[in-house]
Amino acid sequence: MARNAEKAMTALARWRRMKEEEERGPIARRPHDVRDCRSLTDAERFRKEIVRDCSKKITAIQNPGLGEFKLRDLNDEINRLIKLKHAWEGRIRELGGTDYRKFAQKDLDAIGRETGNSKGYKYFGAAKDLPGVRELFEKSTEGEDHRKYRADLLKNIDAHYFGYLDDEDGRLIPLEKLIEEKNVEKIRTEFAEKKANQPTSSVPENIYQLQEGEDDDDDDDLKTQESTVVGEDGRPMTIRHVLLPSQADIEEMLLEQKKQELMAKYLD
Repeated sequence: MARNAEKAMTALARWRRMKEEEERGPIARRPHDVRDCRSLTDAERFRKEIVRDCSKKITAIQNPGLGEFKLRDLNDEINRLIKLKHAWEGRIRELGGTDYRKFAQKDLDAIGRETGNSKGYKYFGAAKDLPGVRELFEKSTEGEDHRKYRADLLKNIDAHYFGYLDDEDGRLIPLEKLIEEKNVEKIRTEFAEKKANQPTSSVPENIYQLQEGEDDDDDDDLKTQESTVVGEDGRPMTIRHVLLPSQADIEEMLLEQKKQELMAKYLD
């Protein structure tokens, strides 16, 4: 009798569930591409379904007796669901819904530091003890105690670190002045030695300088050219033109001067 009552209750439960589904109307199936979903309500429902499936698989993977192959399959499936969940959370944000990534729980390591590794392949439950995976975790934690993080380094930074209080005791300025005097004296000595060893360069002759006893009007040594012109009063006038050196003459003079300087520098 009890068995018939249980069957009746089961049939009644199925009938009530069917009636509820009829009242709700047809339920859209989850599309393969999240961009095909246009309804925020459906996107929220699909995310809940994925989270529910992921929770069940995470609970099942805690059992180490499932075997290596089953554990690896479960771990692959969990990673696939997590990736799918992130995709639906992004679609929900695009449709104007809640930003679940903003309020997501952060991954922390053994001592409570944030790992910052929210992407990539992860291992859950008994999958962490699989052959090859255990060695992977041991390598990642190698030297963890000797590693210094930014927060640990910032603890020792104060005014002394930046040198703000170096002049408070009055000992730094006299030491700096002593070093400065030594450096100045060293530079002076090096400059004097360099100047003494430097060969005297030949100074170009000033062609415009007048010798003693010469007058400004005495231009017999200059190359000139005379020309005769008729003035306004009708009388002829002689004009003497000074011939200036051409561009080729100037270049030849500079080249000869450069040769003299090089010969004085390397042959003396």
